[in-house]
Amino acid sequence: MSPTADRSPSAGSLSAVQRQGVQSLLRIAPVVDELGARFVAAGHEIALVGGSVRDALLDRLSNDLDFATSARPEAVLKLLAGWADHVWDIGKAFGTIGCRKGDWVLEITTYRSESYDPDSRKPAVAYGDTLEGDLHRRDFALNAMAVQLPSREFVDPFGGLEDLAAKVLRTPGTAEESFSDDPLRMMRAARFAAQLAFTPDPSVVTAMTTMAERITIISAERVRDELVKLVCAPYPRIGLDLLVETGIAEHVLPELPALRLELDEHHRHKDVYQHSLTVLDQAIELEPRLGLDGPDFVTRFAALVHDIGKPKTRQFAGGGKVTFHHHDVVGAKLTKKRMRALRFSNDQIDQVGKLVELHLRFHGYGTGEWTDSAVRRYVRDAGDLLSRLHVLTRADCTTRNRRKADALRAAYDDLEKRIEQLQKQEQLDAIRPDLDGNQIMAILEIGPGREVGEAYKYLMELRLDQGPLGEERAREELLAWWASRS
Repeated sequence: MSPTADRSPSAGSLSAVQRQGVQSLLRIAPVVDELGARFVAAGHEIALVGGSVRDALLDRLSNDLDFATSARPEAVLKLLAGWADHVWDIGKAFGTIGCRKGDWVLEITTYRSESYDPDSRKPAVAYGDTLEGDLHRRDFALNAMAVQLPSREFVDPFGGLEDLAAKVLRTPGTAEESFSDDPLRMMRAARFAAQLAFTPDPSVVTAMTTMAERITIISAERVRDELVKLVCAPYPRIGLDLLVETGIAEHVLPELPALRLELDEHHRHKDVYQHSLTVLDQAIELEPRLGLDGPDFVTRFAALVHDIGKPKTRQFAGGGKVTFHHHDVVGAKLTKKRMRALRFSNDQIDQVGKLVELHLRFHGYGTGEWTDSAVRRYVRDAGDLLSRLHVLTRADCTTRNRRKADALRAAYDDLEKRIEQLQKQEQLDAIRPDLDGNQIMAILEIGPGREVGEAYKYLMELRLDQGPLGEERAREELLAWWASRS
């Protein structure tokens, strides 16, 4: 949870927020003024709304702009024709028309209201008649602000500006009404808390807690998308804590609250839940090592779930000792099962599952006694996940023992140096036997079949154990292996 917000913002802080919003809106004035004039001339209302206004006030406005209008989709299409560079109507069934104008991407949605039937997974969409009615149906007051066009009149019927200054998440109406209309808003509360480091109003937390089970009517795909946004937010720990504390995580990611294992009487093992959140925090700090433009969901989610096999593998041994044998393997299976239930792509499931499975591998490295063969296998098993595995393994060191932490870092530094040296010598990224399948068949005078695969696997093991052999020696080893089979 984020620190308690100041619920009594000064007039000066509001003025500063407003001034920032004016500066951001001036930047987009050419496109919004043209659009506003076009709609008003045709007898329609149009306003910049929601996240676009919020982000303008927070000085984080992107090139994606959201508008609400009194015009129906067919009228919107006609008004955009000849003005926009490109128009698409993929969201027409929900009242949304999209277009591109220069560098700007615009989504224009007819005033509407949404609500869920108690037993339905799909929202019922109905058009509305007023801007205030449209704003009332939005998830949070900070997303229920608008700027009418082309007059640029600021519209804030629910106090969103004050909430921004106070860093509070509050619903336009009652939280129960808002979450009943769309239960996914409960996850959005956690996501916005993680993105903005805002504090949910107590009424929001109460409603999330009492209505947590209602999240189960939301499709797995929508839940997944919110979870990804939360995990990739600047402060995911805040949002994840909120999901766990309110009981929503029990329905969308039950393996997470299950990590809150009771401590044994001797306190011989860590709070696994807090440890996992710390590993996530540390993985985020190490993310620049990956050289990516933005957050990496695969690494972050692997950090969050790397120990989810511990509850199922926990055993109490003599003397108060607690063990979690094979929790890496069990955790990988649980991870894949949960990600499949949330409809993640096969690639993401395989990547996160592999990282969870490999996250303990380094701890056999010790003080650097691994053979070159073991280093090659480490690289081979990680494959294109090696950089992510480096980040996860380093992040997994949460000990407060300075000497132990320094020793672990030094050992991993040594492993990375050895990998780099072998990379230069042997091109580890492309580890393969010295003979390919066609050469194997020619040497053994056999056709395609199981024996070729067995021979290839044998040569691969030799390659991993001994490094490059060269074609001549590989041929000798292959023939000797083939002779030993008969």
